[in-house]
Amino acid sequence: MTPPTIRLLVTGGTFDKQYDEIHGTLSFGSSHVEDVLRRGRCLVPLVSEVLMLKDSLDLTDDDRARIVAAARASAEPRLVVTHGTDTMVDSARALAAADLDKTIVLTGAMIPYAFGSSDGLFNLGSALSFAQVLPPGVYVAMNGRVFPWDNVRKNRERGVFEPAR
Repeated sequence: MTPPTIRLLVTGGTFDKQYDEIHGTLSFGSSHVEDVLRRGRCLVPLVSEVLMLKDSLDLTDDDRARIVAAARASAEPRLVVTHGTDTMVDSARALAAADLDKTIVLTGAMIPYAFGSSDGLFNLGSALSFAQVLPPGVYVAMNGRVFPWDNVRKNRERGVFEPAR
């Protein structure tokens, strides 16, 4: 059985940040997603689309509308969205409100991929797996777990996602 093609929407977040040695800050260059997929030997049929490379704290309502529009326009009924963890639930809420009848899984990283010890590889792999088997809806996949969009929160003290209630 051939797995379904998944559309991967890239929005940035910690996953795609890199260290700027000159300024001593984290910034964006290009997405690391293709390298992650190659290193992970991903065999899932994918269509990748970079929408933006932004810290999720900098996302605007227009940015979220762009994410929703891309999901709506996707011919693929299964999507994974790489996203910053700080406002991932806000974007999940916007996607859920669009009522798209697609399986949409948001994921991200607490540690940049460029640091070499990122949780992003595991989170992206988990999200791709969850997107293949979950029914239509909007979900957040982090730390090997998956949550419905309306029952998840980022626990900033522990650095993990957990049920909201």
